[in-house]
Amino acid sequence: METEALDFAVAAWREEGRWLVDPLPARTTSSLDALVTVLRAQPGEAGVLGFVSVAEDFFLAVRVRGEEVRLLLSDVTAAHDWPLAHEVVDRLALPMPEGDELDEPRPAGDLRMFEDLGVGPDELDLLCADLDLYPDEMLARIAARIGFGEQFDATLEALPD
Repeated sequence: METEALDFAVAAWREEGRWLVDPLPARTTSSLDALVTVLRAQPGEAGVLGFVSVAEDFFLAVRVRGEEVRLLLSDVTAAHDWPLAHEVVDRLALPMPEGDELDEPRPAGDLRMFEDLGVGPDELDLLCADLDLYPDEMLARIAARIGFGEQFDATLEALPD
């Protein structure tokens, strides 16, 4: 992926009962495998969450726990324009959207990935369907509901422009 298209990439995990959020280098989003490898290297009591926002167009959420990798793409139609989103669609073994489907943004992947952290599938589906929100706003809401909204916001504010 072109690094200038990357809005941000962060990792979040719980350690000793509190959430930590760190930015990830742009190179970690060069491929889905690179992102998963970097996330897997982080400690975490409930696994590690990775949030990636691309070109104010879509987000990718990844949850890694041991060998388990769960993925959520905010808009499956992004797979036509963005290699990282295309990799996610391939990994999920989903068909590429075509024709009229391209006019209907919809999430793809595991809408239950944050259920044990307090964000259910219906809430994620509604959030992804809200066309008035940018991906960073969607991810900020997810982070807040899970319990690391302040850390997420502070990490994004500290990123260089």
